[in-house]
Amino acid sequence: MNRAQLDKQPDDVASMFDDVASRYDLTNDVLTFGLARAWRRTVAYSVAAGPGERVLDLAAGTGTSSMTFTRHGAEVVAGDISTGMLAEGRRRHPKIDFIYADAMDLPFADASFDVVTISFGIRNVHDVDTALAEMLRVLKPGGRLIICEFSTPTLDAFSLVYKEYLMRALPAVARTVSSNPEAYVYLAESIRAWPNQDAFAHQILDAGFDQVKYRNLTGGIVAVHHALKPTETSGEPNAHAEAAESHES
Repeated sequence: MNRAQLDKQPDDVASMFDDVASRYDLTNDVLTFGLARAWRRTVAYSVAAGPGERVLDLAAGTGTSSMTFTRHGAEVVAGDISTGMLAEGRRRHPKIDFIYADAMDLPFADASFDVVTISFGIRNVHDVDTALAEMLRVLKPGGRLIICEFSTPTLDAFSLVYKEYLMRALPAVARTVSSNPEAYVYLAESIRAWPNQDAFAHQILDAGFDQVKYRNLTGGIVAVHHALKPTETSGEPNAHAEAAESHES
């Protein structure tokens, strides 16, 4: 069984996700007790894709998230580095354009998207700063960046329980439903190693984005970060952290 390490070499990450592609969405639903669906609804609301807009959905996997962006007339490009995920996505959603896309070297022209979004994938990237720079490059001025990622629970007591679940229960549950349970050991490790909400907000700001803010979901288990690519008249970038508990979760 393949699993990535915390150095997140792209070939290792891609191979790991190749192994879990066929049962990936089912496993996520089981491991999150169905909360993944509510989180995806919040992301779709934050992306707010409209008619005529072009959306780049990175780490799109099988296209479950991508489908939500097409419902109001947006054009969606689903990008991933896992050929297994891309193949499964094309099989399930033949009307969506699935493209091999490494977040650190995007195969798209400058200023070619109105929205770039990535859900539960940014922490798997080898060099996050390079990926953020690429996302900034392919966005149009004023374009929107939406990143949904596991984060740090806001209550200390809950955080302790959550971390115990991650390191003990999550891999055990994964053994019953996943085609590659070792991948979920990496999942737990990568979540624990990921920066908290404020630290990541400032990392996005440092990459050159403007109006950086975030929203906590399910007590901070997940955070949705939102930012804009500055326009020529927007002035100096600024960031603020806005933590609002989601009623959907």
